[in-house]
Amino acid sequence: MTPEEVGQRLVALLAPVEATASVSGGQGYARATVDVPPASWRDAVRAARDDAELGLNFFDWLSAVDELADGFDVVVHLWSTTGRHGLLLRTRVPREVATVASVVDLYPGAAWHERETYEMFGIAFDGHGELKPLLLPPEFEGHPLRKEFILASRVAKPWPGAKEPGESAAGGGRRPIRPPGVPAPGEWGATPTPAGAAGAGEGPRGGTPARPARERPARPAPGERPARPGAAERPTGPTRAEPVAGDEPTAEEGNA
Repeated sequence: MTPEEVGQRLVALLAPVEATASVSGGQGYARATVDVPPASWRDAVRAARDDAELGLNFFDWLSAVDELADGFDVVVHLWSTTGRHGLLLRTRVPREVATVASVVDLYPGAAWHERETYEMFGIAFDGHGELKPLLLPPEFEGHPLRKEFILASRVAKPWPGAKEPGESAAGGGRRPIRPPGVPAPGEWGATPTPAGAAGAGEGPRGGTPARPARERPARPAPGERPARPGAAERPTGPTRAEPVAGDEPTAEEGNA
């Protein structure tokens, strides 16, 4: 089946539910994409699996996309091992109540993906039953893949690209904060130096002492050239050895 046929088939199976079919990009890897309401999420997944024509019997992955004020798009990719075609099924949940039905009973392989999506985006899956921390420590607060989540790396180091929420477009609005245990500029090494001028091995914190500066010869003033040595001071090069008797070529050798 072509991507267009896959999408039209699922829309027909879900009627009268308002489902919208389209085709993703990717040229030869294009997929049928069907958007359904959150209330029809489980029914759409079941129909895609159980329909004889679609036969989407393989669960590939499930994740989400943060659309800011519009909410979250929950996306699942299913595949048919017999028909060799795939489907991207999407639903959009509101940001205030980010909840959708679990599909673990339909595809047991979705258990890991729903836990990760809950942990990273804060989207709950009703009926899952095991939405506990998967990748982050239990004491971690927040959902790192939400766009309003402030990354610690951007706090510690200026980010050259887009600004975080709350920063102005002309250089940022937060004072840089160092992570715990990272010394400030000018606090490295054993030799005290002014703040901001320290290099590796310098500063009052202890470590390798600063390297001594090398002494260089004074440079001549502009327009002055060093005096050239006199004839008596010039080094003499090797002289050509004088011929010794018996070394002169004979007439036969010269004519050769």
